Amino acid sequence: MSKKFSIKPFRTHTPMDTSSATDVWNQLGSAIEEIHSRNASLLSFEELYRHAYNLVLHKHGNLLYDGVAEKIGDHLSILAESVASSHDENLLSALSGCWNDHVMTMIMVRDILMYMDRTYVVQNKKKPVYDLGLQLFRTIVWEHEHIQSRVTTLLLNSISRERDGQIVDESLLKSNLSMLLDLGQSSSGSSSNVYESDFESVFLGTTQEFYRLESLEYLSRNTASEYVKKAENRLGEEHRRATRYLSPTTESPLTAIVETELVDRHAKTLVEMEHSGFAALLKDSTHKMDDLRRMYDLFARVPLTVDFLRNALSENVKATGKILVSDQEKGLAEPTAFVKGVLNMRKKYSEVVEGAFRSEKRCQKRLRESFEDFLNADSRAASCLAVYVDELLRGGLKGLSEARVDEELNKVILIFRYLQDKDVFESFYKQHLAKRLLNQRSVSEEAERAMVSLLKAECGYQFTSKLEGMFNDMRISRDTRESYRNFKLMQQQQAIVLGESKSSGMVDIEVDVLTTGYWPSQAVPQCILPDSVKSAIERFNKFYLQKHTGRKLSWQTSTGSAELRATFGEESKLRRHDFCVSTYQMCALVLFNDSPTKTLAQIREATNIPDAELRRHLISLCTPKHRVLRKSSRGKIIASDETFTFNKDFTSKLKRVKIPLVSMKETQRDSSGNLTKNGIGSGVGDLDNGMVPVPASVEEDRRHAVEAAIVRIMKARKSLHHNDLIAEVSKQLSVRFVPPLQFVKKRIESLIEREYVERSGNDRRLYMYVA
Repeated sequence: MSKKFSIKPFRTHTPMDTSSATDVWNQLGSAIEEIHSRNASLLSFEELYRHAYNLVLHKHGNLLYDGVAEKIGDHLSILAESVASSHDENLLSALSGCWNDHVMTMIMVRDILMYMDRTYVVQNKKKPVYDLGLQLFRTIVWEHEHIQSRVTTLLLNSISRERDGQIVDESLLKSNLSMLLDLGQSSSGSSSNVYESDFESVFLGTTQEFYRLESLEYLSRNTASEYVKKAENRLGEEHRRATRYLSPTTESPLTAIVETELVDRHAKTLVEMEHSGFAALLKDSTHKMDDLRRMYDLFARVPLTVDFLRNALSENVKATGKILVSDQEKGLAEPTAFVKGVLNMRKKYSEVVEGAFRSEKRCQKRLRESFEDFLNADSRAASCLAVYVDELLRGGLKGLSEARVDEELNKVILIFRYLQDKDVFESFYKQHLAKRLLNQRSVSEEAERAMVSLLKAECGYQFTSKLEGMFNDMRISRDTRESYRNFKLMQQQQAIVLGESKSSGMVDIEVDVLTTGYWPSQAVPQCILPDSVKSAIERFNKFYLQKHTGRKLSWQTSTGSAELRATFGEESKLRRHDFCVSTYQMCALVLFNDSPTKTLAQIREATNIPDAELRRHLISLCTPKHRVLRKSSRGKIIASDETFTFNKDFTSKLKRVKIPLVSMKETQRDSSGNLTKNGIGSGVGDLDNGMVPVPASVEEDRRHAVEAAIVRIMKARKSLHHNDLIAEVSKQLSVRFVPPLQFVKKRIESLIEREYVERSGNDRRLYMYVA
């Protein structure tokens, strides 16, 4: 079965004339008026869309676009007058309602004229209908002479009342400010032009003035800590304000203004305020840590202001450190008290950096530099630290657990790291270590080795090689003493077998054989020993040199100790005591076997002991508690014509009596006959105008070290500029000490004179290595 199709001709297109277009527009215009009158429910949006479509399709887009603009403009003019006539208390609400109605109206009109937006508007480069409505609202309503200025003032007043603690309608603020933001989108260029030009600029200006005045007034009446809390609250309020109803773009400039007025302008004042500023809070940091942390957190908002806090911390550390140095210099604090003070300082300020500054790296660096500043003013800190370690290792660590021992030694290393003159510390430490090892005063060998290991980890093997050599010497010496003891025992057994009698005057000696390069050198002449001691030395020399050919023994009579048995009282009632004395004291006391009375000159001539040491050792035998000798004059000073008499009436409850040495400062006089301020017993050395000089032996070692570094560098580089050579030498030697610039220059000149280095003929600041 087939179907028949018929093809009809196209209908002819009838263009819409002007009269018909006007009628269609009149219908659309009436519909827009109904929408403005809120009667949109009575309209057919499909029919209205078709009318608009036909007008555009038949080339009557101008009629439609201009008509819509006129209708919207007329309606907005009426609304503007209505809003402008509102009282101030209702103006924000009226404008907000007007804006909301306009937005809803424009959405409906936009939907009707959607085809026009897609075709006519694009082709003729006109604004879309919705944007046209925004532009008209801005020019007719917002820029009305009785609306814009009043609304801006009301908005600023509302924010001001909120800052004063009053309750405001935030939704009304948000609605009006959102309107300004939306209006700005209708302009080309900036997306928030209206908001920025008509509100934000004025708002930021008033905000700056508000916080400028408030900060001055509040700071004049309150403490720094209270001001910081107030500033924190204000910054939090402005953040919440920006989040709730301001534009997101406003928060950044707003925060910058508040931080500038509350923090930047008053940073220095907050640090320096008497009794409550940051510098004052540092004095009681334990109880004021929260205030310190709060102030740092506030200042951290403006990074440049944190320098005020770092500077205050640095100055506080330096001032406190200088007080410690001054007390030690005046003799008000012992070396150990000085080091304990520094340790307490470090603990306190480390807690401040960790707790208040939140472990900021730059602050940690400033803290380290501040400690280095006062600790490296002279060699005092190095010598005091060596004395402190000496006391720890002689008994201060006794009874402590291994963990506590490690903790105490690590504290020492913390201070050691601040020292630039590490070679000075090494010199003093070596002297004290030698005394501990030779006199067997160490609390434990494990603690001694632990300390050396820590120093080795800090400065490398070369720094501790001599210290480790000292331990090795002591180990070998123990083996040597044991061998010598066995040797003497064999000789005694052989003498018994041969029927030979042992000499009654023979004395026993125990010898520590030390390597010259490892131990502190003392240029002290050898004293005259008793004959019995000389015989014992000769016997040991013979034994030792038979085992170690090619070696030479140099006896250090300024060190060592001796045990003497002395008899006191009348023959009918004798008392015997065993004395533990120094070698010098032993030499002096033995002289009284020949005569009960000796002059100072006689003792000096018979023993060849240096005058200062002789006075020191003799006065130790004349103290009230250990008066083995009586001197002819009273007091602690020994006159040049002093006479000493053996005290046969000496008594002691102890069978074995140890006679300690007094410090050198108790026996020395200066040229005017007064006692000198410092002596051997201080552990610090002589002072020169309050400055502790570098020991002469260390100074000599430094000369060799600098010259060796210069030659080593020049040999490798062949030629080098003056500044580069100075920098390279300082870098290589910084592990042990920091050589002063003039010191390095002198060593370079010395090497030039000895023809290790020469200056270039073309440039006197260029050095050449001489092969």
